Parts: sequence; C-alpha cells; structure tokens
Amino acid sequence: LINTVVVVSSDRMGSGNDELGKVLIKGFIFAVTQLEKLPRTMLFYNGGATLTTEGSDSLEDLKSLEAQGVTIKTCGTCLNYYGLTEKLCVGEVTNMYDIVETMAKASKVIKP
Repeated sequence: LINTVVVVSSDRMGSGNDELGKVLIKGFIFAVTQLEKLPRTMLFYNGGATLTTEGSDSLEDLKSLEAQGVTIKTCGTCLNYYGLTEKLCVGEVTNMYDIVETMAKASKVIKP
C-alpha cells in the first residue's frame, strides 16, 4: 500500500443534484476497491461520516477495503454530531489531530 489517503467529507460527490451525488459517491468508493494500488487510509468526516455507519450503501465496499489492509477512520466528533456513534459499522473512530497528521504525512491526498 502506498501512502495515499482518500478523504471523504460528504455523503455525496460534487454539487448539483443530491440524488446524483449519492450515486456518484457510491460509485467512487466502489472504484477505490478496483484500484491496482489501494490507499493506505480512508478518512471520513462531516457528512462523509454517515458512509461508515448503519444503513450506508457503501458498507460492503468499505469492509472489503478494510479486509485488504486499508485503514478506515471516521471523525468521532462528526459521528457524535449526527447521533451515529453507536452505529459505526466499519473501521475506527478518530479525531481531528489524527486526521490532520494523516493528511500531512500522505504522499498523495485524493478527495472526491
């Protein structure tokens, strides 16, 4: 795994139509599973935090990535804000210091 970090800050990709954005983010996460070289870490914060919790359409893909060695981290403050702390289904809880440090040490940051 190269030190690429994927940063997901929303439950949709791009701006415009929200339903389309949700379809696109699901497609984006699936496409990450198909990369020849997987990222080392995926960070989820703000609206992106909902993608690692109960009911997310991307859980299967994220669990597959985790099983292949990708570290999945979700912002604890964000989970708490959305009332999802007990509903995290993949990866671990992290904080802003770790998010900043992970992004700072990355050789490449990808943001949908």
